[in-house]
Amino acid sequence: MNNINLETTAEFQVRFSEVDSMGVVWHGNYVKFLEDGREEFGKKFGLGYLDTFDTGYLIPLVNMECNYKKPLLYGETGVITTRFINTDAAKIIYEYSIYNKESKALLCTAKTIQVFLDLNRELVLTPPPFFIEWKKRMGLIIDNKG
Repeated sequence: MNNINLETTAEFQVRFSEVDSMGVVWHGNYVKFLEDGREEFGKKFGLGYLDTFDTGYLIPLVNMECNYKKPLLYGETGVITTRFINTDAAKIIYEYSIYNKESKALLCTAKTIQVFLDLNRELVLTPPPFFIEWKKRMGLIIDNKG
């Protein structure tokens, strides 16, 4: 496997509906921020939910870790960096960093794991052909054949 770094960065403004009574982003909203990071990654690199569905696969989230470092407050701007972690397994793994745009303070680190299901919702144990082809296009797999 090649060590190419695939990542995206996106900004978001903290809305009033995302904070608790102290003006701090409620911890559960970080799940949405991670989703926004995955959506941005999918748009940039062609690995979005609809791209995957169109090839006959679902990619449910099966694991999420979130490590909160500092609070993000109402009206502040967050920046989420989403990095694809390459693996031989039939999984999609992302690591995230969320920063405060103004102070550059690290607010949260996170990791998610998604697996492949076919349209009958059966677990797929080997990387689907479309995913192998995507990895080749991204330079993550070097095909030395031919």
